[in-house]
Amino acid sequence: MTPIKSIAGSLNARLYDTAMDFKEREDFQRGFQIIENRAASLNRFLQAYRQLAQMPPPVFTECSIEELAKRASALENRVTVTVVPGPEVELEADPDQIEQMLINLLRNAAESVLESVPVKEEGSNGSSMTAAKSKVPIVLTWKISGQEMVLTIEDSGAGLMNPSNTFVPFYTTKPKGSGIGLILSRQICEAHGGSLELSNRQGQRGCIAKVILPLAATYDT
Repeated sequence: MTPIKSIAGSLNARLYDTAMDFKEREDFQRGFQIIENRAASLNRFLQAYRQLAQMPPPVFTECSIEELAKRASALENRVTVTVVPGPEVELEADPDQIEQMLINLLRNAAESVLESVPVKEEGSNGSSMTAAKSKVPIVLTWKISGQEMVLTIEDSGAGLMNPSNTFVPFYTTKPKGSGIGLILSRQICEAHGGSLELSNRQGQRGCIAKVILPLAATYDT
């Protein structure tokens, strides 16, 4: 798709050397812009599809869930993410995949929060700050239940508008979303013998993502 976008851009640039009236030039420019935008959209779709289809199997090793949670939360700087440490947990899992899953879920939670709060408000000292930063909109914690670890990410966003579409590939309500973040996260959980559930919080705004993973590695037979 990149060559198509490049050709459209080159033809658009050459319009300035072509004799035509203003209306014709405007129509051509609009057409080339549509081609460029569509090529970029198709390219994003193909990259997302490739990412879904080519996820490698997990490489199991012992890893600390607290370390992974803190690393993933540190990457989300648009909103406040509070990590409430649970018991010390050493998982047999693929640390790279688990960290990517946490990044995806935190990004999804942060975007939900940002869509539902005012952009700015006054701080106590009169300084301006984002409303998302002035509260504790996302909380990540975990516990042990039997032979499993249960990790939850709670946000204070608008919640799930259409729960039936939560895990539909390429479905997204975000203008620049790919619609694969939650799908990849669920694939990672299932590849580890676990599960991922999303539900609205009871009695208050927001959503809960619940990750359930076995403490010991689960291998496909």
